[in-house]
Amino acid sequence: MPEGHSIHRLAAQFNSVFGGSRLAVTSPQGKFAAGAARIDGAVLRSAAAHGKQLFLAFDNDLYLRVHLGLYGAWDFGGDSTFRGASSIGAPRRVGERETYDAAGEAGAYSGPPEPVGQVRARLVGDHGWADLRGPAACEVVTGAERAAVVARLGPDPLQPDPGGAGAAGFVRRLTARGTAVGLLLMNQEVVAGVGNIYRAESLFRCGLNPWQRGKDLAPRAAAALWEDLVSVMADGVREGRIITTRPGHRADSTLPLWPDNAHYVYQRQSLPCRVCAAPVALADMGSRKLYWCPGCQGPLGA
Repeated sequence: MPEGHSIHRLAAQFNSVFGGSRLAVTSPQGKFAAGAARIDGAVLRSAAAHGKQLFLAFDNDLYLRVHLGLYGAWDFGGDSTFRGASSIGAPRRVGERETYDAAGEAGAYSGPPEPVGQVRARLVGDHGWADLRGPAACEVVTGAERAAVVARLGPDPLQPDPGGAGAAGFVRRLTARGTAVGLLLMNQEVVAGVGNIYRAESLFRCGLNPWQRGKDLAPRAAAALWEDLVSVMADGVREGRIITTRPGHRADSTLPLWPDNAHYVYQRQSLPCRVCAAPVALADMGSRKLYWCPGCQGPLGA
């Protein structure tokens, strides 16, 4: 499932290539026909993300809400003025596909191609198009309904937080519960946008045992975890990939940063920890694979 940095990049791409444009919205698959009709011909005012939720705001005061889930993905294309990722979401190769296929570089662009597969929604502007396939959620909502969705979510580390309300909300939610921290980080009501990779990597970077209960975590440690999430997720938005290792902990410098030197523990089970050399461990937590270092973070269930 795409993590929060991908959805923020997705929002930025919509703003860049479609912001201020009047869009034709259809549902080639047919499942979203009624919703598409409500925003067809409206102008896209802005796109924004909160956690794993994408909201496209139109000038008729309606929003397109999309949650990609495990299988959703957006594909993009357009003429020679169109720039951006060709696809964001799942299925993905290693990292996000960032190679733009310029259908119109030679001036041959005459509109989007025929839909391929089960396209839930198609958005078409003057210079490009976007196809949505396989989302967990795709609906048109009002401003009040959008606010209700966001209100159910925890703070997003990628949202501006000048007054510290997001940080304080995270600390309060995390330290109020007797559930393992490794589970709480995957709970979107505690923190929005964190997925399996950021969970494993930030817990390692902060030296926290995944099985430690939230209510046993000192507020200072919870605040440090928030700050680390803010930092590494912002790096993900900038780089388009999740790279969490610090330069001094990377292996042979002849190996590429991505993917060989990108992570501390994620998908590195049985390999030596970059810090203490203990074998990285793998366990099941909440029906998801959990990666951690018993040497730096403590043993199973500690």
